[in-house]
Amino acid sequence: MIRLAACLAAALVLTGALPAAAQQPTPENNPAGVLFWAPADRERAFRTMNTIMPHAPVPRGDRPVRDLPAGAPIAFDPSAYMQAEKVAGVLVIQDGRIRLERYGLGIGPRDHWVSFSMTKSLTSTLVGTALKSGAIGSLEDPVTRYLPGLAGGGYDGVTVRQLLTMTSGVRWNEDYFDPNSDVARFLQEPARPGEDSVVTYMGRLPRAHAPGTHWNYSTGETNLVGALVAAAEGRPLAELLSERIWSRAGMEGDAFWALDQGGKEMGGCCVSASLRDWGRIGLMALEGGVLGGERIVPDDWFAQAVVKQAETGEPGEGYGFQWWTQDDGVYGAYGIFGQTVRVDPERKLVIVLLSAWPEAVGRGHSAARRAFFRQVVEAVDAAPQN
Repeated sequence: MIRLAACLAAALVLTGALPAAAQQPTPENNPAGVLFWAPADRERAFRTMNTIMPHAPVPRGDRPVRDLPAGAPIAFDPSAYMQAEKVAGVLVIQDGRIRLERYGLGIGPRDHWVSFSMTKSLTSTLVGTALKSGAIGSLEDPVTRYLPGLAGGGYDGVTVRQLLTMTSGVRWNEDYFDPNSDVARFLQEPARPGEDSVVTYMGRLPRAHAPGTHWNYSTGETNLVGALVAAAEGRPLAELLSERIWSRAGMEGDAFWALDQGGKEMGGCCVSASLRDWGRIGLMALEGGVLGGERIVPDDWFAQAVVKQAETGEPGEGYGFQWWTQDDGVYGAYGIFGQTVRVDPERKLVIVLLSAWPEAVGRGHSAARRAFFRQVVEAVDAAPQN
């Protein structure tokens, strides 16, 4: 279902120009080398990323935890899939009730797991909250209104909407295995006083297509989305995520957001949280952004965010506001190594997977995940909760 580029979403933000695999990087001696860590190191590190590289805390606050009561269990055993695909957590929620919850790779309900590009969907939701607060006036505003450092380059005339949908037309190379690609280089831009290094790098990129005419997956653009929100609100992303979402969604624990070379949260990657709290993110989207009895985004935000706004070249699929969409109404947030929040509005169903696939991406892994989803949905349909 998901293109390889989608699944790779944020290893890029961690990879940089990497040394050869023969140098055997580990989480401790080379946190940037996630693609080359040994499987056992990856499985250990994915639950402790905030101890390996700098992160900002995302406090849950003191509001009551949102209860996720047990629902009728489904007649489905995920053990074979979990073992084959190195899955750390499976969560199936329907109508707000847990119908399946299983853990592996040594983690439990209180442990965190890194999200990689699932974070993109959180960053996009913060755009919605900035529209609600008035910090961003309109999705049709030019991005240079909020990030003047982009003026005079490829982003002149690009709107916030086009940045959200990755249709800016700005040239970008997302080849994770090319040390000269943009995705390998943009987080190596030196941090200079008074500059956002990501904005500096992205501002030098030329235009390849007219804005709004061509979709091109770009993690750099999601980092720009994050920089734009932070600039518009005048506050760090972790602070906004805590205030707008994490403290209102009834989360069980704090989260952690990875920082870039300039000490700012990476909009395209790496919030770490527990399995159930990722489930609550799926519920937030399913419920249209209503948290604590208040809608945190404009009324029509999720109606736009989770439907096709851009063609990706894959039949039956598309890209919304940093969510991957299907023409049947299902949508999701996805990250490398199998991280998944899949939302099925028709069934009021949220499926979360936390994983450490043996490889960051692969058609075999994606096919196995699609088959797993089909089995879960069949089991849910065969045993309705009510």
